[in-house]
Amino acid sequence: MKNLNRIPLVRATRRNHALEHATMKVLAEKYKGIRMMGHSNPGGFILLADLPTELVTDAVLEARRRLQAGDAQLAIHPGCGTNYAASSLLAGSASFAILMALSRGKTPKWWHILIAALVAVPVYILSKPVGPRLQQFTTDAQIDELDVNLVTSQKTRNGFFHQISTRA
Repeated sequence: MKNLNRIPLVRATRRNHALEHATMKVLAEKYKGIRMMGHSNPGGFILLADLPTELVTDAVLEARRRLQAGDAQLAIHPGCGTNYAASSLLAGSASFAILMALSRGKTPKWWHILIAALVAVPVYILSKPVGPRLQQFTTDAQIDELDVNLVTSQKTRNGFFHQISTRA
């Protein structure tokens, strides 16, 4: 982990990813059922949510305060793309391995696909704990010197596009 954080762009992105997750958790606590999507980069993160700028700004600042106070669990989010990518990759790899192993036999191809699907589904379900563990590599809750510079918003058809700019 420490070696990854020596690369400035990686370190900044991981910290912004943690702040993004924390912000989304704070908003979800306050506004049940709100649909959100985010994406982090070295300069901050974007957040798509049908909420006004003031509410998002308050949530970003609260998330930053809570992370700085040691609430590191806020950096791990159940809806993170890492969770879906990890489970999908493992299920896809398992079904590919089954298909490769079965393709040597003389059974019909529909049977290969059925067996691969029967393997992929439980692998997908059982691999769910892998994503949150991998988020420890994609987020960094140690954001002590991370400042929130600016929160800007733009109204879209489906809500607001918020750009949160940060600086270390």
